[in-house]
Amino acid sequence: MTAAGASASRSRVRVRYAETDQMGVVYHANFLVWFEVGRTDWLRATGCTYRSMEEEGVSLPVIEVQCRYRAPARYDEELDIVTCARLLTPARVAFDYEVVRGAAADLVATGHTIHAAVDRTGRPIRLPNRIKGLLA
Repeated sequence: MTAAGASASRSRVRVRYAETDQMGVVYHANFLVWFEVGRTDWLRATGCTYRSMEEEGVSLPVIEVQCRYRAPARYDEELDIVTCARLLTPARVAFDYEVVRGAAADLVATGHTIHAAVDRTGRPIRLPNRIKGLLA
């Protein structure tokens, strides 16, 4: 994965106590929430918010998700979610993520999500040209 590429965005999160399990390690599902933070911030950085896409009648539901856990994250650590996007088809987009810790950028997790463009009725549609242009 090359989430740290030229079109990447970086989102910082601080691990909250409620995001850890009994062992003091971040509960695995919280990484998916952080992927959403990264995805939303990536879109915002391009000048195209998810809200504006929905107002135009385009939604991007997740149709696939994958996460590989490399090292534990713990309460009060600061993590960076590095996110980049790539066009898969005229109607599908993938986001790649790296979760890193500290100045040394220790790798905590990697993952990706795949999204299908759908209209307000849930029917597949092509991504708007301005969105495809961001991914080319």
